[in-house]
Amino acid sequence: MYARTTIIRGNPRSIDDGVAYMRDESLPTLQEIDGFVGLSMLAERDTGRCIITTAWAGEEAMNASADRVRPLRERVAEKLNGQAEIQGWEIAVLHREHPSGDGAAARVTWVRTAPDRMDQLLDGYRATLMPRYQELPGFCSLSMLVDRQSGRGVGVTTFESRDALDRSREQTRSLREEFTPTVGAEVLEVAEMDLVLAHLRVPETV
Repeated sequence: MYARTTIIRGNPRSIDDGVAYMRDESLPTLQEIDGFVGLSMLAERDTGRCIITTAWAGEEAMNASADRVRPLRERVAEKLNGQAEIQGWEIAVLHREHPSGDGAAARVTWVRTAPDRMDQLLDGYRATLMPRYQELPGFCSLSMLVDRQSGRGVGVTTFESRDALDRSREQTRSLREEFTPTVGAEVLEVAEMDLVLAHLRVPETV
């Protein structure tokens, strides 16, 4: 499974317009494209940054969709009053404990390791971090997207509410600081965002 992320650093006051466009106009079009398996959108309401992720049955399907997706991306960037940054990923880990509903929030962690240590990072993520995250109150799901060539990855942990996300902050920070040195990884950034759209049919990978 593969995913394309679009990061748009827009106007905080435009987020609701962007969400409405993705839900009412972009999603129905995406659902007509072969190989499309889901969409999610995260929003950082104080800065206006949004992360839109489309999931695909394979790398070939993701690449073949580019021409049809481009005008949708340009239009949502206009709605959000920002520029789009695009990245392709392999969906290496995905696990759902509970479905996320209205009011869900997510912690997004960007990491980097040596490309030849990516499998070690993923094995450790599954064996060490995932069981600990599953114990956290309000935990819903987690995923890890990777670019094996660059050694970059992004992990997303979703909670049922902003309150649950807040309450997990210190524990997840400790887990992250304990885990990353063991796999030779560096944390590049951590963000906390609202899950404003979730229409994913991606099968579990664990």
